[in-house]
Amino acid sequence: MESLQFYLACALCSLPPCKETMATSPHSSLPESTPENPRRNFFGVFRYSRRALELVWTTSRKLTLVLGLLTILAGVLPAGMAFVGALIIDAVVAASRLYRETGAAEFTPVFSLVALEAAIVAFLAGAQRGISLCQALLRAQLGQRVNVMILDKALTLELAQFEDSEFYDKLTRARREASSRPLSLVNRTFGLVQNLVSLISYAVLLVQFSPWAVLVLIVAGLPSFVAETRFSQEAFSLFRWRSPDTRKQIYLETVLAREDNVKEVKLFGLGPLLLQRYRDIFKRLYVRDRSLAIRRDGWGFLLGLIGTAALYGAYAWIAAAAVLSRITLGQMTMYLMLFRQGQAAVSAILSAIGGMYEDNLYLSTLYDYLETETLADSSGSPVKGREAMQGPDPEDGIRFEGVSFTYPGASQPALQDIDLHISPGESLALVGENGSGKTTMIKLLTRLYRPNSGRIRLDGMDLDDWDESALRQRIGVIFQDFARYQFLLGENIGAGDVRYFDDSGRWEEAAVKGMADSIVNELPQGYQTQLGKWFKGGQELSGGQWQKIALARAFMRSEADILVLDEPTASMDAAAEATIFEHFRKLTQNRIAILISHRFSTVRMASQIVVIENGRIIERGSHQELMELDGHYARLFLLQAAGYR
Repeated sequence: MESLQFYLACALCSLPPCKETMATSPHSSLPESTPENPRRNFFGVFRYSRRALELVWTTSRKLTLVLGLLTILAGVLPAGMAFVGALIIDAVVAASRLYRETGAAEFTPVFSLVALEAAIVAFLAGAQRGISLCQALLRAQLGQRVNVMILDKALTLELAQFEDSEFYDKLTRARREASSRPLSLVNRTFGLVQNLVSLISYAVLLVQFSPWAVLVLIVAGLPSFVAETRFSQEAFSLFRWRSPDTRKQIYLETVLAREDNVKEVKLFGLGPLLLQRYRDIFKRLYVRDRSLAIRRDGWGFLLGLIGTAALYGAYAWIAAAAVLSRITLGQMTMYLMLFRQGQAAVSAILSAIGGMYEDNLYLSTLYDYLETETLADSSGSPVKGREAMQGPDPEDGIRFEGVSFTYPGASQPALQDIDLHISPGESLALVGENGSGKTTMIKLLTRLYRPNSGRIRLDGMDLDDWDESALRQRIGVIFQDFARYQFLLGENIGAGDVRYFDDSGRWEEAAVKGMADSIVNELPQGYQTQLGKWFKGGQELSGGQWQKIALARAFMRSEADILVLDEPTASMDAAAEATIFEHFRKLTQNRIAILISHRFSTVRMASQIVVIENGRIIERGSHQELMELDGHYARLFLLQAAGYR
């Protein structure tokens, strides 16, 4: 009983157990339960119901309206059916008495009432079918809409947020559960309305027997409801706690079942090890799930016995009233049916409220994600509305002025006090070890990140003051870890400029500039060739071929006067790389070209070379100037050159 009182008290106040109570509770290992405010009261969590209802209403007003009308109809008809059933029994008793007294049988009243009940049953069945149809159609539309909302929000977020593990947990929770919860909440709301209408109609009839019967009907369902609410909160707490492990399972599924990972998994024999990790995560989660399920169903059964006792107590009460001739046989049958159906309605109402409470908890994860502030918004920039493709001083080029940057969660800065000027038409090579900060500079230049201090200017205007789309039209980039889209070959190139994504003429121009036209000519379907192996008929390319496709993608932006190649030829041999960079140099004579490469044979052609170490610029100059300096660059160049002798 002490444990029961503990759960009832926790459910009534909707608080996680206090530390003192948890010390003596067998469930102290469970995480705290509420997603935002651990002191949230029971009714406060329902604030998402209105938003969910608005979401469903705006998804399809007609379906929502029809669903509401059918719900009310389905709520009223059962009471009418019980009332007509009582009339049928009394009519049968009266007809039987008349037959015994006169020998004449009168069937018309009985058959009329039977026909009426049959009509009610038919209407009820139609209403229930209509409700099911409306729910199915709404489920399809709403599921799509919520998923689009989730993905649309993802388009507004910054790269730093996608590289944050806590944000990924938030996204995982929103996608796995919250997308289905708005319709669930609305279905429960309509179910609540339906059962409330039914209960009111039952009460109107049942109160004629005794008002106390209505009170017993309602109170008998409360213990089960309180426990269910408490366990719903605990289930949600468990759901939030398991998000990181769930994401690990998804990742392990990807590693074990994706073609880009399967080579190493097989060669290194990683399969059994990773599969065992997958099993271990499941076992760890299952222990919590099993404990919750056992306690939830155990308490549900015990507290459900209270409702059963109330039902049969009322059964005896009504039967005794019939024996004492206080009510007719038909009335006895009606009251028994009303009490049984009323109890089911009360149970359904309380279950719906508990379910709505649970849905609101899960909806908090959806709206928590949808209301995630973008880093740009939180910093008060960028300034919108400046969509011009040039700044006030086009001859100024690019300037890094005292730029420092530290990745979120990192203890060491990736860049420190970077000062750099790149004039229009100049080529720049960034040299340094992996992790020195070269790619970070490109991420800052393309405004995927923003400096923690200092500023970057383009054409004399702070990068934060540029319209994002205008800025990115100025820059063509191919990163070392470029995407390999499972699209058509032409679409893989067209992805470089979404305005011309389907423009085959632009594909061809970009392919020639990126030296990918030879790949197109080798494939029987040319630009219409499906790339990758995810879809039927897909053609896989070599690493070098993919890099040429990515290079062509960078040339899709014909207006781009800043071209950036971040290790774009890592999968090519030295001869192929030299050919590509010579071709690249000719195409970028009047543009700013930024090159990141570990091969000094290509780096040396740049007009300015910057050497970065531990996030700082330690040397800069032309190839000849740096060789004469006989510093870090010269040692690396000679070391690499010795390997070719």
